[in-house]
Amino acid sequence: MASTTFRIGGDLPVRRLGFGAMHLPTETAHDRQASLAVARRAVELGVTLIDTAHLYGGGANEELLAEALFPYPDELVITTKVGVARSVSSGEWELNGRPDVLRAQVEQALRRLRVERIELLQLHRIDPETPLADQLGALRDLQTEGKLVRVGLSEVTAPELEQARELVNVASVQNRYNLLDREHEPVLAACEAAGIAFLPWRPVAAGTSGAQAEIASVAAESDATPTQVTLAWLLGHSPVVLPIPGTSRTDHLEENLAAADLHLTSAQRERLDRLPEQV
Repeated sequence: MASTTFRIGGDLPVRRLGFGAMHLPTETAHDRQASLAVARRAVELGVTLIDTAHLYGGGANEELLAEALFPYPDELVITTKVGVARSVSSGEWELNGRPDVLRAQVEQALRRLRVERIELLQLHRIDPETPLADQLGALRDLQTEGKLVRVGLSEVTAPELEQARELVNVASVQNRYNLLDREHEPVLAACEAAGIAFLPWRPVAAGTSGAQAEIASVAAESDATPTQVTLAWLLGHSPVVLPIPGTSRTDHLEENLAAADLHLTSAQRERLDRLPEQV
């Protein structure tokens, strides 16, 4: 039976099935109230790992989580990401890993989340226009200052992960990955070998899982939904995988989290393992 918990960085315990807050809308009063309810329900159901980012509403998502959940339960970890900023000239979002930008976004996250330190801070993307040593050096300096504890990366290749590990202790990697999209299997393998948490974003192949005959068949056999099957497959695929499915609806949230209790047989897993990717 797969473990239901994992220690990020070797010392930060979380439940493996977390929640991605990206899809929580904040624009209207009605939407905001619904989003607050979903975030609170996630914690009520035992979620201890919630993922957000500066990119999500330019910090609005971080503020929403603080409004919903502060003061935070002792076991709750809210991880955020930095390194994407609006262009001064165009107003469009773009990669920006300049040390001053990363530092400013971390300071803003501390204020918005109402915390003195961020337990896990992830670089949203590596900025090709800024030396990696400068980007990770800035985060390492913030670590030294006590403003963040652990450093993670997002959307990296295995060689980039290896290079980054020469500069900082990488606690997590957040890449796109699901049953039907395993492009980053080499990165997952590297994380597993090093005991690094792997947080798959888009852990469910939206719009395709339910239409895939084999997934639907396993779901029917297990009295589960296709979404639950794909999440259960992830949890059993590697002990370092920490899925963070997101939703703006409470019923979908409850469906997702119920996947933690779904046990797939070895035969079912073998059938799912043989599925071709549908990227």
